[in-house]
Amino acid sequence: MDEQYDAIVLGTGLVECILSGVLSVAGLKVLHMDRNGYYGGESASLNLQQLYEQYGASPNPPEAFGPSRNWNIDLIPKFIMATGILVKILLHAGVTKYLEFKCVEGSYVLKGNKIEKVPATDKEALSSDLMGFFEKRACKNFLVFVQNFEESNPKTYSGFDLKKDTMRKVFAYYKLEDNTIDFIGHSIALHQDDSYLDELALPTIKRIRLYMESLMCYGKSPYIYPLYGLAELPQAFARLAAIYGGTYMLNKPVDGIEYDANGRFVGVRSEGEIARAKFVAGDPSYFPDKVKKTGQVVRAICILNQPVPNTNKADSCQIILPQKQVGRKSDIYIGVVSFSHHVAHQGHYIAICSTTVETDNPKAELEPAFKLLGNILEKFWIIKDTYEPVKDGSSDGVFISKSYDATSHFESASLDILDLYKRIRGEDLDLTPKKEKAETEG
Repeated sequence: MDEQYDAIVLGTGLVECILSGVLSVAGLKVLHMDRNGYYGGESASLNLQQLYEQYGASPNPPEAFGPSRNWNIDLIPKFIMATGILVKILLHAGVTKYLEFKCVEGSYVLKGNKIEKVPATDKEALSSDLMGFFEKRACKNFLVFVQNFEESNPKTYSGFDLKKDTMRKVFAYYKLEDNTIDFIGHSIALHQDDSYLDELALPTIKRIRLYMESLMCYGKSPYIYPLYGLAELPQAFARLAAIYGGTYMLNKPVDGIEYDANGRFVGVRSEGEIARAKFVAGDPSYFPDKVKKTGQVVRAICILNQPVPNTNKADSCQIILPQKQVGRKSDIYIGVVSFSHHVAHQGHYIAICSTTVETDNPKAELEPAFKLLGNILEKFWIIKDTYEPVKDGSSDGVFISKSYDATSHFESASLDILDLYKRIRGEDLDLTPKKEKAETEG
């Protein structure tokens, strides 16, 4: 291991594996290490036996849940926006040939005590039970505006200055009610709180447009999900990195980070050897002295033997409980997948509820989500501190990702990947799909 690399990446979470893959494609000599013996890190997918051993009240699952190998349970559930950043990264890297996806059946939002399908087109707005008659017309007009919007054509801005006007001003112009603003802002634009209302309108308009474009790809929801679970993603990028000359070492302890006299990274120490590189990147757990705590996320993995009520018997769906609907400062998310995605035994569903912790009783904060799920056979609790880097890495050559947030989609994690790449390379990641590099035999 005593040799020189361009980059060392620590941890095999999705963000780190994607980073390793795109750096390898860019021509860098990459060493990728993980203290664990499996891919995925905190974003791993576990079989049922592993889940019970790590998070269960008892070490062994009941026989009624079927063979353990039939389960691939994500610890951090995330759906992929069909035309979002992550799909562009997948296409850019050429890893889609290793993956198979299925459309998520529906996207829902809580209003009062009932969940409703999220309308994202003018036609859906007119038939939605979320709004009264006059409000439907106002929402339709707003969505038509977004549908016709082109960032490069100011004539489509409908008289707004989207680089100066706030989103609150745009909503006010269309006379949208608070409940309508709630579901648009949180379940379509996917904001986690209401601070966006007093920020510039352009980013939110682009978010809504992205949702609508993704929805048009499949018609049922804007999201896709990989068969056999999210662990397929880091493994695909690990394979990509290997094709481009990357070296992977699992079960490899990190005993220390080496710096020169000026405090700049020079290498990683492991089992008496030092791997040297120009820089290192990794998840916060490898750099406890260079990150700050930003909060906590609570997740509950729930096993069901029936679809979630009021979702038209969907085999998969996203449900968002906007903060105002449940008297909170942040949203609650539910991601549902099932046996049809080869992640659960026949007839079983996995509903993972998550939110940002706001009290000293995190488990109670997910009660509004449990009320929507029907009969829950089993629950597994995961409460994690979240971290972000203190510095950008330019001064010491240490580039650190952020912890995964509570959202049930990959948009924030995808932005973190782009941010990491730009900090490291000093330029934006070119998301133009590349021609696949021929895989050589033997």
